[in-house]
Parts: sequence; C-alpha cells; structure tokens
Amino acid sequence: MTAPLVSPRPKTPLLDRVNVPEDLRNFSAEQLKDLAEELRAETIHAVSVTGGHLGASLGVVELTVALHAVFETPHDRLVWDVGHQAYPHKILTGRRDRIRTLRQGNGLSGFTRRAESEYDPFGAAHSSTSISATLGMAVARDLKGEDRHVVAVIGDGAMSAGMAYEAMNNAGARHSRLIVILNDNDMSIAPPVGAMSAYLSRLLSSQRFLSLRELAGRMARHFPGAIERTARRADEFARGILTGGTLFEELGFYYLGPIDGHNLDHLLPVLRNVREAEESGPILLHVITQKGKGYAPAEESADKLHAVARFNVVTGEQAKAPPGPPTYTRVFADALIAEAEADPSIIAITAAMPSGTGLDRFGRRFPNRCFDVGIAEQHAVTFAAGMATEGLKPFCAIYSTFLQRAYDQVVHDVAIQSLPVRFAIDRAGLVGADGATHAGSFDLAYLGCLPGMVLMAPSDELELMHMVATAVTIDDQPSAVRYPRGEGLGLALPARGTPLPLGRGRVLREGNAVALLSLGARLGDVLKAGDALAARGISATVADARFAKPLDVDLIERLARHHAVLVTVEEGSVGGFGSAVLQHLAWRGLLDGGVKVRPMVLPDRFLDHDSPARQVAAAGLDAGAIVQAVLITLGRTDAVATA
Repeated sequence: MTAPLVSPRPKTPLLDRVNVPEDLRNFSAEQLKDLAEELRAETIHAVSVTGGHLGASLGVVELTVALHAVFETPHDRLVWDVGHQAYPHKILTGRRDRIRTLRQGNGLSGFTRRAESEYDPFGAAHSSTSISATLGMAVARDLKGEDRHVVAVIGDGAMSAGMAYEAMNNAGARHSRLIVILNDNDMSIAPPVGAMSAYLSRLLSSQRFLSLRELAGRMARHFPGAIERTARRADEFARGILTGGTLFEELGFYYLGPIDGHNLDHLLPVLRNVREAEESGPILLHVITQKGKGYAPAEESADKLHAVARFNVVTGEQAKAPPGPPTYTRVFADALIAEAEADPSIIAITAAMPSGTGLDRFGRRFPNRCFDVGIAEQHAVTFAAGMATEGLKPFCAIYSTFLQRAYDQVVHDVAIQSLPVRFAIDRAGLVGADGATHAGSFDLAYLGCLPGMVLMAPSDELELMHMVATAVTIDDQPSAVRYPRGEGLGLALPARGTPLPLGRGRVLREGNAVALLSLGARLGDVLKAGDALAARGISATVADARFAKPLDVDLIERLARHHAVLVTVEEGSVGGFGSAVLQHLAWRGLLDGGVKVRPMVLPDRFLDHDSPARQVAAAGLDAGAIVQAVLITLGRTDAVATA
C-alpha cells in the first residue's frame, strides 16, 4: 500500500507562544491545560510524519508541561530515563522547528542527547540510569555549593532493573536532596488513584507537614533508642499503608502519591510543594499515567502504539512496506521453536524484550519454557547459567547493545565456568533510526576475546537456522550467534536447521588475485564487490567465515598464501574478527613480506541515526568501499575514480 497522506498540522495558538520552558511560567493553570492538549496534538502529528516512540510520549504530556512550568530548567536538571518519552520535552525546549526530523539523517535523536540541547543534561537510550545520574548531579551540586533541583523521571518498567535500586539505596543513605518521579503507566505498583490520594499527597508534601515531621523527628531522637526507632517506623508505615510506598521508604525516600499524572490540578501543587522542600532529603513522587493518553488508536492498541512507523493521524493506520522476506528475528524464533519441538531441555530467556527478540512466539508455543525476567540483563545471564548447570539448554536472547550491560556475568558466571549458555544476539551491527545507542557494534570484540566462546555470524537467514541448530549441539562451552536487524534474503527455508562443522567457513567463489573474507551480513556487498572487481579484470575469491571463533585457520592460511591481497569485512568494531585474523597470520609468519591484509570494520566513531543503507555507506562497508580498498591496495590508477 502507499504511505498514508500527511494530515494538516493542528492549530496551536498557545504552543506557538512557547519557545523555551520559561515561557510557560506566566501561564495560568487553565492555560497550561489547554497547552497540554495542543502539545499532545503536535506530538501526534510530528510522529505521524517521522515514526518513533509515540505511546510513551503521549503518556507524559501533562507531566512534561508541569515539570517545565514548576522547575527552572535548564538550571534545574531534568533527566528522562531511557529518553524515548521525551518528544514533548523536545518540543517545549527550543526544538519544535526540527521535531519532524526525529530519527532522520542529520535530524533530532529519538532519545535525549547532551550534544543536542542544554535541556538534555544527561543522554540516554538504555533504561534505569536516571537515578544514578541525578544523584551524581546532586552530589556535584552540593560539593560545588550550588543551588539547583535535580529531577529524575523513571518508568515502572525501568524500575524492574537492579541499577535503579542500587541508586536509590545510595541516595537514601546519603540523604541527598533529590526528586524522583515514578511514572507508573502499568498499574503495576499502585492502587487506584483518586481525589483522596491527591489530597494526601498535597498534605504530606506541604512545607507545614514536613516541618512538623522534622520537629517530631528531632524530639524523637531524644527518646531512648527503642522508642525513637518505633516512632520513626510508625511514621513510615503509616504513610506506607495510606499510599503503598513502604518499599521506597525503606530505601530512604520520602514517598508521595500515587497521583493522577494527567491532572494538572493535582500535579502542579504537589510539584510546587516538592520544589520548596529543600531539606527533606530524597523524595519519590508516584504518578499514574496512561500510555498513549489522548489518542484513541493508541489507547485501543495492545502496545499503546509504543513504536510506530509513519501513520495516518485520523485512522491511526501505519504505513507498511511491501511484503518481503521474514526478518532475522522471526527466523530465529521459528528455528528455536523447531529445535525445542524435538528437545524438551531447550529454554528461552529474554530481558523485557519478548516481541523484539521473537520470543513472544516461542512463549506462546512453550509457555512453561520461556522466561521474561524484566529489564535485568545481568540476572538473565546468570539465571541462564544456573539452568545450564542442571543440564538444561538455555538460549538467552538479548540485543547486542543490551548484552553489554551483563558483560561481567558473561565472563564470570558463564565463560570461566565453561557453561553452555547460548546467546542469541539480535540487532548486531548498525540499526538505522535508533542510532549509536542501539547499534550492535562491539559484540564481536567483547565476546571474541573470551576463552572458550564459540561465536557465529550468519550471512543469511538459512545460515541463521543452521547456527541455531549448531548451538543446540554445543554442550561443553558457551556459544553465541549474532544476527542483524531487518529482513533476510527470501531464501527457501527447511523445517529445521542442520548443525555446521564447528569453526569451518565456506568458499563461494574461487579467484586468484585477491581474497574477500566476509563475516556475517555484509556478504551480499562482498559478492557485489567481487563482481565489480571481475569487471575490472581482477579475479577475486569470496569466502564466508561463518565463525569468528574458533577461526577457520586452514581457510585463512590458504587465502593468505595464494592471494596478493586479503580483505576481511565485518559489521563490527576494531578488535573483532579482522583483528583475530591478523593476530593468527602474524604468529604464523604469513605477514612477513607476503600477503597484504586489509581488515574493514566500523569506523572508530559513533555513527548517528540514519537509514541503514546510508549508515553502511558512511561506515565504508558497502560494495563500492570494498572495491576501493582493493584497488588502493593493488596500487591501481583507477582507484580514485571509484571513490
């Protein structure tokens, strides 16, 4: 189908008067309510043009307005956890004129980013970092003798990660002045919200109550120890019973809420009270919001239109690409299901990404053998390691960029113990619109250096099926298969994969002048480069390594001995496959006046969000760049002409 027509821009007379948040601070409460509706309409229209994270942004519209109206940003620091809900924040902070460039080449990031605006004091895209960051800002403020508020906004999903509680425990112990807003859009913690809860929150956050509480606390400290402890716990538990915040009180936070995060009559007075409570230590304000609020298609969607393509504002219908081959994610899920049908010991584990990794499909087929542990990659890896000690065959499916968060567990709990945990590493390589924060650039380097790790990279979806089957057979050491985002090549697929010989590559085309050795999904461009070289009279061997570890040393040595030039190509950072090839050839003496080796990897910089094709070109890993590298190495005079 063709892309939906772009709807007319909404009329936004109040929003048109806002260039920076300071402009909000002269608005009345009623004007702020109207402004919030205009901001919601502007957000919907902008994302209909660009695609992106819609549901989360709609859920925090009123909260965004209230925070910028009450606090003096950017002097006061406002940190959004993950940052994917910050589109309304970007509109209010001087970036409205560029909001329809979201996630496009040279446009605004889909997340908060320090280099983009002074109103983004901390960049993010991975979850659960906000409390640690704002605590650091609060301590820096105190050490420097400055006067400013620091505010973290964190979702209930992000609160499932241990890092959030580590930060809260530290903040509570320090008694630092810090404000944490828990944005709860899943009703996972709080009871229903109503007028009584809002009234209690206003009362408990008032300076009069806080002063009275501090006076009572000072008096209690003069009592005998047992009485003082009883009085303190009575205060905490009395408010915990009313509001459900006992857990946060135990971590040292003064808990307020829950309140309606869409009701400015509730939000504004409570935030003002919290702002004035300068000596109260860390405060947690619990607000209840609705993901996708105010846009019927989002409210009615199962995922609240969390992440969308371009869409029609009136109908909510998203633009769809023409039907194509299944994605690598889908192929992995189907391959794992096929293996699990034959082997009841196969288990699947994900960290809050069941649909992103395809394990929602596995979970529907094997509900008792699929585990979503929440945003807890560290736990996911060690949980899998525990299963492996008991003879199960766990597949831990985690994005490459998120597996970075569990590296210690991969090393200490899996690799050192030689436990057969199988890592399914989705989004390996460049990822387009999500940019550097989500790119799988480093897994070849950070896994390839681990003793005993088997590391595979398929060049197409059929190879992925074979590698899933291979991982099932590896029972004495850890293994990983890394595969890209996006669709496969449309190859015919069998019902089940066939295990590959461990550490063996394959030669697809024989030549005699140069050798092109590909690892992973760049094989298509390597084959195109081989054709282009042949057209110039340069005979090229093209090989698919399949394994980054163990290396196919026989293949590598043969290519080095019988070709003048050896080019390795991988969609990963320096320190990965090409580095391992060079290390091996150096110690075999094959670089001593012999073959010229050119390892092609991602450049030593973070690549901004853009279309996948433009990212690959910018990285210098497309067919033209491979041809150019060969021509330059051979000293061909036509090299510059192909640049």
